[in-house]
Amino acid sequence: MQEEKKVFHMNGYLGLILFIGLFIFGAFMVLTGFVYETIGRVVLGGGILVIAILFLSSLTIVAPNQAKAILFFGKYFGTIKENGLFITVPLAQKIDISLRVRNFNSAVLKVNDFDGNPIEISAVIVFRVTDTAKALFGVDNYRDFVEIQSETAIRHIASEYPYDTFEDGDITLRGNTAEVSEKLAKELQDRLSVAGVEIIETRLNHLAYATEIASAMLQRQQAKAILSARQTIVQGAVSMTQMALEQIQTEQDINFTDDRKVQLINNLLVSIITDKGTQPVINTGDLRDK
Repeated sequence: MQEEKKVFHMNGYLGLILFIGLFIFGAFMVLTGFVYETIGRVVLGGGILVIAILFLSSLTIVAPNQAKAILFFGKYFGTIKENGLFITVPLAQKIDISLRVRNFNSAVLKVNDFDGNPIEISAVIVFRVTDTAKALFGVDNYRDFVEIQSETAIRHIASEYPYDTFEDGDITLRGNTAEVSEKLAKELQDRLSVAGVEIIETRLNHLAYATEIASAMLQRQQAKAILSARQTIVQGAVSMTQMALEQIQTEQDINFTDDRKVQLINNLLVSIITDKGTQPVINTGDLRDK
């Protein structure tokens, strides 16, 4: 695997001064050689002019957050990441590559979650190139590579977690988007290191049940929510009833028979659990007592 490295480069303004000086000196040698009919001067001046032109071909400009990969007859010599005007290897091919932060929205994918339910999911991927050699020569096209690998990672992550659950402690796609996004970023970084790309952030931006089951799953969610709420209410009602009985027996010094306890527990549970107002019944005694 090709690794990024620095290439020879020097200040371009200094190179321009050197180029102008060599060009003037070479032209002077050629002209004086023709005037005095000195072949040596003409050849030397011509050589100096060729060197000056080679210096001119090595001039390159690197913009901010941009890099230049230098290839000399197909061989990778290195990369210039500093911005400015530089003199580098003459007659070399200079390939531009952006180091700016980029982002893209993945396509909305239809996948099955951990429970096998079809869902729709997509994410925003923020990345940048950190190794120009890997980005240019490690993969065919690093932009396409990032997009395809991102979709593959999103599918894999979506299949590892349920869309939603009411169990405490379970990680879900809907309820734990931060944890899921962090796991997605880690998996993407492992996949894209071969392309010299750094993942800065991933974030789920679309998550829903597939249209064919959306209505049924909404009813299921509502049923689970009602069941969970009822369970909490019942647990609280039992605790309150037990506390009320203990407090009455302790503070009022009243001993209930088993039948009276059952009746009182029944009345308290009905009063607490029901979602409608209860109607009190006044006990006026038994007719047989008269």
